[in-house]
Amino acid sequence: MEVLKIATAGSVDDGKSTLIGRLLYDTKSLTTDKIEAIEKSSKQKGYDYLDFSLATDGLVAEREQGITIDVAHIYFSTAKKSYIIADTPGHVEYTRNMVTGASTSQVSIILIDARKGVIEQTYRHFFINNLLRVKDVIVAINKMDLVDYSEEVFNKIKADFQALNEKSAYKEQNVSYIPLSAINGGNVAQKSENMPWYTGQTVLEHLEGLHSHDVYEAGKARFPVQTVIRPKTEEYHDFRGYAGKLSGNNIKVGDAVTVLPSLTESKVTKIHFFDKQYDEAVAGSSITIELENDINVTRGDMIVKSSELPKIEKDITTTVCWMDSKKLVAGAKYYVQHNTNRVLAKIDSVKNVIATDYSGITPASQLAINEIGEVTIKLSKAIYFDSYTENKSNGAFILIDAATNTTAGVGFIK
Repeated sequence: MEVLKIATAGSVDDGKSTLIGRLLYDTKSLTTDKIEAIEKSSKQKGYDYLDFSLATDGLVAEREQGITIDVAHIYFSTAKKSYIIADTPGHVEYTRNMVTGASTSQVSIILIDARKGVIEQTYRHFFINNLLRVKDVIVAINKMDLVDYSEEVFNKIKADFQALNEKSAYKEQNVSYIPLSAINGGNVAQKSENMPWYTGQTVLEHLEGLHSHDVYEAGKARFPVQTVIRPKTEEYHDFRGYAGKLSGNNIKVGDAVTVLPSLTESKVTKIHFFDKQYDEAVAGSSITIELENDINVTRGDMIVKSSELPKIEKDITTTVCWMDSKKLVAGAKYYVQHNTNRVLAKIDSVKNVIATDYSGITPASQLAINEIGEVTIKLSKAIYFDSYTENKSNGAFILIDAATNTTAGVGFIK
């Protein structure tokens, strides 16, 4: 079954958790005891409605304050698809959490309170989705019940967001606008009778209608080797396979390939997926491949089509979202984890801080926690990469603090 990964974004009280809870409820993905707990808690609080945010806010502090702090991953399925939702916090101090949640998502739902319209945080949420090149964005204009289901209010917010969209450099992004009332389910999974003027899809209909080719960006095939498989059993005495996850594009038996960094050339002879063999593997598949000749390939190497070599360099210019309380400054040393390759790196320069409200850049010599900026990095050895706009998997990396082994930042190669 096809799996769709979704990130949510919104300001405090915009109703992200309620929307997700309503989706779970309407798709019958909540257990009976969970529904009973929601009903009991809602009654104790004196609500005359079911508080579906309780289905997702797992931390005690989240339930007490009615806000999202951590990134919660919620799983549910319909007859057509399986879904993974990253319920990310909207506060500016949790920007790093939002980047984490959106980094693996193909679809994003940005919530806007119909009473407030497009606000500063909306700019940041959209900016991050642009930065991470999330291809499909649903602008969910929530709490329409509190503005008398006004078409005029909806059109005004839509126009404001479209003006914001004009500032985006990512023109291939698909942006849809859906008016809804998450608390009573209007236009979430069922059409709202209170908004007959809206003739578009519900949130669930939109998600159900998306396909892989709608949300994945095709690039060049990249196969970072995770491990070499050598069973050395009687049945597979001479077997040598290379396991990893394919990104960018398909690869098939017969393709001429090059192994990096050695630049050794070979040809794909077999493609294994668990206990089955295929003539072709699609992007996103975790596979094992066999090559025509017995060559030296290890973890950290990359197999690519010979006609599609990536850049191989030791100096990279990047956009970094900083996640550590210790500021990022020139001269600092970190490990760059790029796919399965870990390389010692030195920060060459911090050039600027990028404003997430599209107001431009500010020259800077350091990055503080939750700031995003342009950073140049020198590596101890060359890596084989594409720009993030050409291949998301092969253009992204994380910075690891060598002393604490914590993930200090996430970067996107230009």
